[in-house]
Amino acid sequence: MEAWDVAGIIIAVFWAILVCFLAYMLVHLTKVLKETTVLVSNVTEHTVPLLTELVDTVAHTNAQLGKVDTITTNLAGVSTNVNALTSTFTHTIGGPLVKIASFAYGLRTAAKLRHRADAEKKVRETMKAGRAARRSAR
Repeated sequence: MEAWDVAGIIIAVFWAILVCFLAYMLVHLTKVLKETTVLVSNVTEHTVPLLTELVDTVAHTNAQLGKVDTITTNLAGVSTNVNALTSTFTHTIGGPLVKIASFAYGLRTAAKLRHRADAEKKVRETMKAGRAARRSAR
């Protein structure tokens, strides 16, 4: 055997090893692709119902937000009505009520001053009578 023959055999053996390695890699690649296909199929099967439920949830949430918007609008109207009612009450009842309270305060103050003046007058008369009694007793 010549050197060329030995080199040819070595090349053929390396070529056979390379082909076996590539065949082995293709078999594993086929398994990985099958598993990926199954995974994508499962994800698709589970995602579609999930998206349908999500659409239903969003629609329900939008309906509830519409109701909340209506309630908020009604509350704003009630707030405006209460403000108007308070303003009317203040103008209608508030003015006369303040006048009545001022009048009552004036009456109380006048009654206190009169009572005080009466008490002071009695004290003066008592003191005057006491002085007069002392003068006549001397």
